[in-house]
Amino acid sequence: MYSRLNQAQPYALALFRIVVGLLFACHGAASIFGVLGGAMGGGSIPAGTWPGWYAAVIQLVGGGLVALGLGTRVAALVSSGSMAYAYFSVHQSGALFPLQNGGEPSAVYSWVFLLLVFTGPGALALDRLFTARSAPLPAEERTPEPAAPVAV
Repeated sequence: MYSRLNQAQPYALALFRIVVGLLFACHGAASIFGVLGGAMGGGSIPAGTWPGWYAAVIQLVGGGLVALGLGTRVAALVSSGSMAYAYFSVHQSGALFPLQNGGEPSAVYSWVFLLLVFTGPGALALDRLFTARSAPLPAEERTPEPAAPVAV
């Protein structure tokens, strides 16, 4: 049973990455464009407003990149930091625990994206299209080059 689960792990990780990235991007799109219910119950955040608008841009772009699996580790690191900043600057002052201060989404997103920094994108990532062509072959797969004759 564990061998089948291990074989499915890259695909489960890819599905996890895609769903989380899409949800995060939708949150950014709602804040920037006022779609999907808008920011804070309706409307959009005025452009250039600190920190909300910049956080929404990170959510939209970072979520899209994570969902596509393009620059996943860097996008996830920036997204994780953005959510950690949101938690400590906005929510932490309200109460000690995320359940009490309304910071559960920020805390969860921060840890989820930090996990993706370490696990990578899994299968079905656009990163694999670029790294597969440019990455050198492992030592086991290389054909040995003939040694040059040595003059004595």
